[in-house]
Amino acid sequence: MVSTQLSPSFIGYLSAELSEKTKSTIEIKSASPVSGGDISSAFMLTANRERYFMKVNSQSAYPLMFERESEGLAAIRQSQTVAVPRVILHGVFEDNAFLVLAWVETGSKSSKALAVLGQQLAAMHCCTASHYGFEHDNYMGSLPQRNTKHINWADFFINERLQPMVQIAIDRNQLTTRQASLFDSLYARLPQLFDEEQPALLHGDLWGGNYLVDTESKPYLIDPAVSYGHREFDLAMTTLFGGFSFDFYAAYQEAYPLAPGWQQRTALWNLYPLLLHLNLFGSSYLSQVMDSVNMYL
Repeated sequence: MVSTQLSPSFIGYLSAELSEKTKSTIEIKSASPVSGGDISSAFMLTANRERYFMKVNSQSAYPLMFERESEGLAAIRQSQTVAVPRVILHGVFEDNAFLVLAWVETGSKSSKALAVLGQQLAAMHCCTASHYGFEHDNYMGSLPQRNTKHINWADFFINERLQPMVQIAIDRNQLTTRQASLFDSLYARLPQLFDEEQPALLHGDLWGGNYLVDTESKPYLIDPAVSYGHREFDLAMTTLFGGFSFDFYAAYQEAYPLAPGWQQRTALWNLYPLLLHLNLFGSSYLSQVMDSVNMYL
């Protein structure tokens, strides 16, 4: 259950921490609930002449979630490609883990802004590493996400993405043993289904709710689940729930063309987020998961 208000003691703590962090006197005047999702409460903090965005959840339920998120935002920021909200502060008060970000005043998701996002995402995908994975594990939604390094994408996608989600689904009685066995057949075929590419810096959870456009048409990425992986994974997720325009894909393709047939592999890469949804929200996602598996067998 997410909270819709902050206690006076929590607000006082935040004011003191923000003052220390910014080396100025910060007094939070109000904390107004805003849309934030199922995992966390979200607030607009009004302090002096500044506004901040803050997410709050349970440290005991989701240990280090916001620390991992801040590391992901830092990795994207350091790529100097797509903007992300500036991390102001993260920490824990009692059992309240929190992340304070610079406020982004949102505007229209125009065709121009989506084209810029496509170009900038292509540039971000040019940022590479020696291995698939990341320095730290993190989260995908509310579930832990492993980022153990591998030298090829097939091994990484099988061992760090699909297998953990399949095991959770078995444990939660969302997949039968027979259904799970089809994934073993898929694992055997996977290396022949795509062309390896150099590891790309991925947002990792790139659905339509995880980008913003400000009032000057500048796109921002939010809520990352960062790793280095196959760039088709990010593009596949953009197709899962919509929210991305023709201009976005055209600009991406012009900047960094995808391998032929990438559209036929979107269901393959989207098995991971679909399994996550199966584990979090139940059997309504089962037919989509199994249809996608059977598509590649």
